[in-house]
Amino acid sequence: MSDDDPISDFTRRSMAVEGVEKTVYVAGAGPAVVVLPEMPGISPDVLRLARWVRDAGFTVHVPSLFGTDGAFPTAEGGREVVRRACVSAEFRAFAGGGTSPVTVWLRGLARQVHATCGGPGVGAIGLCFTGNFALTMALEPAVIAPVVNHPSLPLDDPGGLELDAADARAVRERLDRDGLTVLAYRFEGDRWCTGQRFAAYRALLGDAFDGRVLPDSAANPAPPPFFADLVGTPHSVVTAHLVDEAGHPTVRARDEILAFLTDRLYPDGSRPLPSG
Repeated sequence: MSDDDPISDFTRRSMAVEGVEKTVYVAGAGPAVVVLPEMPGISPDVLRLARWVRDAGFTVHVPSLFGTDGAFPTAEGGREVVRRACVSAEFRAFAGGGTSPVTVWLRGLARQVHATCGGPGVGAIGLCFTGNFALTMALEPAVIAPVVNHPSLPLDDPGGLELDAADARAVRERLDRDGLTVLAYRFEGDRWCTGQRFAAYRALLGDAFDGRVLPDSAANPAPPPFFADLVGTPHSVVTAHLVDEAGHPTVRARDEILAFLTDRLYPDGSRPLPSG
């Protein structure tokens, strides 16, 4: 997968939350799932994941937060996207910054798409730079199925959480009150999402944190240049480092995520048969 993705099978919408408009790509039918982009943007691999979610019986929403939508992740282009995101007022990339302000917009998006799509609630899948955003989105009552994939923030603290103290308490209280579980993934040797970070999530969330670790040997050995040259470690479990072969550990992780969303968003077992 070395070409740009035209995203022609999604509807491109401009969606506003409290007067702030962002582009969101929408496809499918059924309860809503928000699939967040990973660095350096809505790549072909992110869109592949979004299509799997769509085909599993959900209305997938992919908001554009950084980068060029559909672009193949090059090292040169990705480096510039990371630089801009790290100084953006929307994100808190480093320790001590607290919760990223963009999560307020994302919670509003979840509220809107729940009202439109119906069902018991909304799923949220965070990836890499946005990994923890799926957890923070759970401060919105509509979000009932958060999936935190290889969260990389804060970039300068391997054991840090991209949450201020008040939000951390509020997230823990919300999960306890509503009996929610957070599903999370990382590779064992990932230097951007370390065992220290998963330990910090577990310390905050207790049994509500279901953190799963894959061996480095399961990672795609030939990811796109951004991941090979800049990330430089097994990292993106269900996108750039996924190996699309039946029975492969990364494919099993993908299927576990789809089953988690189905259990939460189709609790009565009414999910339609997968398309295709």
